[in-house]
Amino acid sequence: MELDALMLSRIQFGFTMAFHIIFPAFTIGLASFLARLEAQWLWTGNPMYRNLYQFWVKAFAVSFGLGVVSGIVMSYQLGTNWSRYSDFTGNVLGPLIQYEVITAFFLEAGFLGIMLFGWERVGDRLHFLSTCMVALGTLISAFWILSANSWMQTPAGFVVENGRAVATDWLKVIFNPSFPIRYAHMVLGCFLTTAFAVAGMSAWMILRARKEPPAKVAGARLSLSMALWFAVICTPLQIFIGDSHGLAVLKLQPTKLAAIEANWETQADMPLLLFAIPNEKEERNDFEIGIPKLGSFILTHDFSGVVPGLKDVKPDQRPPVWPVFYSFRIMVALGMAMLALSLWSLYLRWRGTLYTNRVFLTCAMLMTPSGFGAVLFGWFTAEIGRQPYIVYGQLRTADAHSPLTTQAVTTSLVAFLIAYTIIFGFGSYYLAKLLRKGPEPLEEAVRGDDVARKPKRPLSAVNEDLKPNPA
Repeated sequence: MELDALMLSRIQFGFTMAFHIIFPAFTIGLASFLARLEAQWLWTGNPMYRNLYQFWVKAFAVSFGLGVVSGIVMSYQLGTNWSRYSDFTGNVLGPLIQYEVITAFFLEAGFLGIMLFGWERVGDRLHFLSTCMVALGTLISAFWILSANSWMQTPAGFVVENGRAVATDWLKVIFNPSFPIRYAHMVLGCFLTTAFAVAGMSAWMILRARKEPPAKVAGARLSLSMALWFAVICTPLQIFIGDSHGLAVLKLQPTKLAAIEANWETQADMPLLLFAIPNEKEERNDFEIGIPKLGSFILTHDFSGVVPGLKDVKPDQRPPVWPVFYSFRIMVALGMAMLALSLWSLYLRWRGTLYTNRVFLTCAMLMTPSGFGAVLFGWFTAEIGRQPYIVYGQLRTADAHSPLTTQAVTTSLVAFLIAYTIIFGFGSYYLAKLLRKGPEPLEEAVRGDDVARKPKRPLSAVNEDLKPNPA
């Protein structure tokens, strides 16, 4: 494959976007987790919640900063590498991005300082309000970004005038056909990313200090418990939302769905392919492992349902099959692993061994990056599956590129690689160092914090709750 200016620009945007998306995926969920921790502290007076808040808010600050830095690069590239795309979509997507800035980013920026540095400067309720506003800002930001991206997937409410998209109905633009289900799917994905990251890091802290008394890891135990409760609730919900999303893709983007399933012929009774080796040149799969009729049932809720094939459209209208096919299956496999770990945690709670089962804690630790992986591979599926269009059915990716030379794009790509290695290398090192230290033991945190509330229950009782059940 020749690496011309177009392909290099696509690699550059994919590389920078993949780095960027992992930080919002973490901070969106972590902001809500912090709001819950502070609410629990205000409600119960238990200083352990405040102690955990002060630990995880540091991770939030680092991740938020790295997300902002990497996000700036996105708009820069749209102007340099994708100017024709910007010219075509600017009248529609420009206002949506502006709405994100004035409704979400300003809200986050206005309250972030109070959230990070206002503990001794403002009252408890105002500080809690600041945390909630930051959490709300992350959700509003996701709203506008997903609306813009979903419009690229299923454009609506516009006409093309003089080679430019012009909005005719802003409600249809914002709430385009794929937006509601994609927004729900993405937000739940972010929450699960945070849940499994927090659970995995907490499990690592418990394993590392397994010879210490329970009081030394009380904070890690509590954060593990909270994260796993959230995973138990949200993982099945995410699977249900994912199923609804699949039905929407079948209706709105049948060619993408055909690539996801590596389905070449329109057929009823389609099998669910667990594994296959797609052969795009010969328009078939060289090898398949599948379950008969289950694909039709999952996609149409009918064992005899008809599923469209890739041969329904010309080859130049099809997305690359193998990256879409494999990315989707990796995402689903990670989701099934999340469900399995969540159900396992319920069993161990019942047995009273959630904090002492080393096999489970090791598996939870290994699942730390699972949410990030699911978000990335889900994004690969959505974006590569939209090809060859950058705006589905309206503007091809090849026609959206700026008239740049290969040398110019190569230079900028190398510069980004160096800059990202330095910036994110140091950021990741600091974040790892912070997490390695873990939260302070509760007694030390309370003694060193003059503004911490007196707990409604003695610390000995709090620690006793976190001890394993002998049964």
